[in-house]
Amino acid sequence: MSSDTATRSQHAQELMGKIEQRTAVVGIVGLGYVGLPLARAVMDAGYPVLGYDTDGEKIDALDQGRCYIEHLGDEFFNELRTSEAFSASSDPQSLAGADLVLLCVPTPLGSHNEPDLGYVLDSTRMVSKILRPGQLVVLESTTYPGTTRQEMMPLLLEGGLECGKDFFLAYSPEREDPGSPGRSAAVIPKLVGGVDETSGDLAFQFYSNAVASVHKVSTAEVAESAKLLENIYRAVNIALVNEMKTVLTDMDVDIWEVIDAAATKPFGFQAFYPGPGLGGHCIPIDPFYLSWKAKEIGRHTHFIELAGEINTSMPLYVIDRLAEALNTQSKPIRGSRVLVMGIAYKPNVDDARESPAAEIMDLLAERGAIIEYHDPHLPTFPRMRNYDLDMKSVRLDENTVKSTDVVLIVTDHDAVDYDLIGEHASLIVDTRNAMSRAASIRGTLVKA
Repeated sequence: MSSDTATRSQHAQELMGKIEQRTAVVGIVGLGYVGLPLARAVMDAGYPVLGYDTDGEKIDALDQGRCYIEHLGDEFFNELRTSEAFSASSDPQSLAGADLVLLCVPTPLGSHNEPDLGYVLDSTRMVSKILRPGQLVVLESTTYPGTTRQEMMPLLLEGGLECGKDFFLAYSPEREDPGSPGRSAAVIPKLVGGVDETSGDLAFQFYSNAVASVHKVSTAEVAESAKLLENIYRAVNIALVNEMKTVLTDMDVDIWEVIDAAATKPFGFQAFYPGPGLGGHCIPIDPFYLSWKAKEIGRHTHFIELAGEINTSMPLYVIDRLAEALNTQSKPIRGSRVLVMGIAYKPNVDDARESPAAEIMDLLAERGAIIEYHDPHLPTFPRMRNYDLDMKSVRLDENTVKSTDVVLIVTDHDAVDYDLIGEHASLIVDTRNAMSRAASIRGTLVKA
């Protein structure tokens, strides 16, 4: 799968030499949940790293060794602060010295669920101003097929350099799983696809030196599509169990026990679990990137869009279940005290991006509930594009639980005393089957 070395340009050969000798300087644009773990893997592989972010607060935190991503730990941030192989800046000119520039920027949705490539295009324009012969640019952000070639490459070509000869361009999607032990960036297999064969070879060699396993595909479009398929696969299967949950609940059948039973089959089944809605930077967003692009070519992704409808309806389903539970105790939502347990999008992380907790809390507020939340990983409700809840996590103790009308479990963090909730809560609405960990439950338990 490698191009003939003799056909490579001088710039390509020189860059390949730097990559192989690990003297290439690696610029990482975006120092968040994707960029920082990648920086760790790249530094561990022996490459010097130039970090860049538009957020000056992150740069200050890095300069001070202050942790702003919990699961990476204080020690990692101290290592970055003292390392001679790492520097961070909010000055775009700092990237001029990089031989490789890796873009790890957000790809959110617009107000009508359309792809928002603003961060990708702005970053590409920034790189185009410092682009020089012998640089490789790699996009890691999740996006629709054709973004790297059709959206990024024209911007990089404006300076007169030739792609595949003077500079090089590839796509290698991030596969971060924050907070999951044993799944660091260095051990998760990577996909790589170039807009031309030489670009793909250069990217493949670099990532092969930095991570345990790399799979090179024929084009950037294949890699872009594979990333979407990975996440759409999860979204569709989560939608399936979410829909089954609503049906089986009405039949008084426990969906979690059903899934555990089905998972005893050693072939043809993979367990997915229901929840209060999708969260995170990938699963709630990526299917819409493909469905939008499909419409551009006259296709409609009915199956994918249906899954999206089911998943986005789950917060309202949770509210309905909570209302029914309160009604059994002759209480309306309005005026009831609701303690929301967990606002992160997944267990054991301090990441609330696209968390269904925000939508659920917003719906509760609209209905007049008195809301508090407890999250051991998020002491303050973070700012979000569509939600601005000025709240702080309350202490979880006997008085807090007893004074609430209903405990609503949205995220099942391990660092939560479920025995305490089971002992003192009069009503619990559990969207994650978290109370199966409690020794006993004195009040009423409703699964949602």
